[in-house]
Amino acid sequence: MNRLIHTPTAKFRRFRRHHQHATSTTDPNPLQILWRYQILDPDSEIVMYWNHVFLLTSIIALFIDPLYFYLPYVGPQNRDRITIHSDYIYVCLSIDKQLSVLITYFRSIADMFFSLHILMKFRTAFVAPSSRVFGRGELVIDAKEIAMRYLKSDFLIDLAAALPLPQIVIWLVIPATRNNSTDHANTTLSLMVLIQYIPRMFLIFPLHQRIVRSTGFVAKAAWAGAGYNLILYMLASHALGASWYTLSMGRQFYCWKSECTKENKAGIVGCIHSYLDCNSLGNPERQYWRNVTDVPANCDARNDTLTFKYGIFADAFINDVASSRFIEKFLYCLWWGLRNLSSYGQTLETSTFLGENVFCILICIIGLVLSAQLIGNMQTNLQSMTVRVEEWRIKRRDTEEWMRHRQLPPDLQERVRRFVQHKWLATRGVHEESILHSLPLDLRREIQRHLSLALVRRVPFFSQMDDQLLDAICERLVSSLSTEGTYIVREGDPVNEMLFVIRGQLESSTTNGGRSGFFNSITLRPGDFCGEELLTWALMPISSANLPSSTRTVKALSEVEAFALEAKDLKFFAHQFKRLQSKKLQHAFRYYSHQWRTWAACLIQSVWRRYKKRKMTKELALRNSIGYIQIPEREYYYSDDQADGDYEE
Repeated sequence: MNRLIHTPTAKFRRFRRHHQHATSTTDPNPLQILWRYQILDPDSEIVMYWNHVFLLTSIIALFIDPLYFYLPYVGPQNRDRITIHSDYIYVCLSIDKQLSVLITYFRSIADMFFSLHILMKFRTAFVAPSSRVFGRGELVIDAKEIAMRYLKSDFLIDLAAALPLPQIVIWLVIPATRNNSTDHANTTLSLMVLIQYIPRMFLIFPLHQRIVRSTGFVAKAAWAGAGYNLILYMLASHALGASWYTLSMGRQFYCWKSECTKENKAGIVGCIHSYLDCNSLGNPERQYWRNVTDVPANCDARNDTLTFKYGIFADAFINDVASSRFIEKFLYCLWWGLRNLSSYGQTLETSTFLGENVFCILICIIGLVLSAQLIGNMQTNLQSMTVRVEEWRIKRRDTEEWMRHRQLPPDLQERVRRFVQHKWLATRGVHEESILHSLPLDLRREIQRHLSLALVRRVPFFSQMDDQLLDAICERLVSSLSTEGTYIVREGDPVNEMLFVIRGQLESSTTNGGRSGFFNSITLRPGDFCGEELLTWALMPISSANLPSSTRTVKALSEVEAFALEAKDLKFFAHQFKRLQSKKLQHAFRYYSHQWRTWAACLIQSVWRRYKKRKMTKELALRNSIGYIQIPEREYYYSDDQADGDYEE
């Protein structure tokens, strides 16, 4: 029976088979345990990481395979050591041995990754189709069921993509079948590469969809997504250019064979097809044939009067691409493919050759599909980098049109512009509230604690609270932005929120209810708060439904960022957390409250004025009276009338 054991990292889903017979006392090899008793979770980190690696490897493999098309070229193998007149025209093809060794080496490394991918699929669990009624579904971790399902679905395609067919053809098949009639156009090799290129290309699409289904994206950054689509477009251009090159070699070889057959039928000179192989350059009979034959002249692509038409393949011989070095012809063919793929083949001038016209039709169709898919995706990725900027620009334009339509005065328009600009700089157009509300409660609480706790602790009043109360406060704090000159609240208006300053400065002033000759003004800095009337109202045992009136006018002296607690939240804290009504917190609140400081200062001033007034009255009485009149001392205490602001008798 299988037993499922979850590892902490959730990378493997391990199961063991309990055998009926006694087990060996020696511990098994860890690698044996890894591959014989480990089943991978399809959504685990190691599988997702492997999918990204294999996707990159598949793209590199698709880039390597068309390089086989560049192996044939016009001219001898030791062309660097042979010095012949520049006007000399070669009538033979050769195989680039050094390039074939290099391509085979990298191709074999890529084949190893395809083989590893097959092994990974044999050890990757799958979700049972019958269990997808609700949730993710149940994973099938039985190795036999996984193997049977894989063998019936994608195994043949993966095996066809992993077989080293080009290596077998170029190193085993062609040398074993080489004879005097060998076709150096490498039709067999090109056919093997083309046949295997199709399953390798189709492996990318389900792999791409699997990565997107697991993670939501292939590349995290927008520029990386645009680069990924551009690489796929360049890959298509590379494959198209390499195909054009090998078709050009085939067209040239076909012309040579046709003219050679005509000479044999005419009986003018004996032409053997083996002469078209550059390995026969040292043959005296071949040298004699080269001096008397008309094959080079009749197959010269530079001659426009020829009856044989090269069509779109003429550039390969007019520009000496067929006899150039590898890097030169590779870049030329890449440019050729990119140019014609981007223009849908509109600049191509074809002949009546059937294969040539079919190839041009494929260029047009592939160009249309890639432009609609890859270029469209790349444009979407690039636009996503500036989508917020574009949204802000449109919103700002709409705001300007609305202000002009409503004929707002210039000072109000300037204040609106400053607020919109300040909000953009602070949030970058991201709606934080909507993002947080879409998350689970526990995760939202942790994020709010991370974002707000350090700033909340900067407020001295909050430093007196315990962690549980601070977590509840952080959970209900909302951000508040104010530009310079904005009135947060005016004296006499109802207070609907308590504001805690994080950045910037506020001016808090009062006239004590409009009393003549009274004015008090202070500056609130980071760490201070305003709207403390709301907390006093919330802490009352029986508070009225009406919000308290503000005793001060608060105005922003600069751009201010703050956190706000609404009246309903303070009411919730007062009823839920009885610690808010403790004398320690109330004393701390009164100590840091500028409103209570103002009341205390006014009380001291009132008591001092009363004391001075009584003292002056006593001195005048002593001077004017003949006798001594003893005036008993009286004590004065802070009364409710004084708390209401009536400090004068």
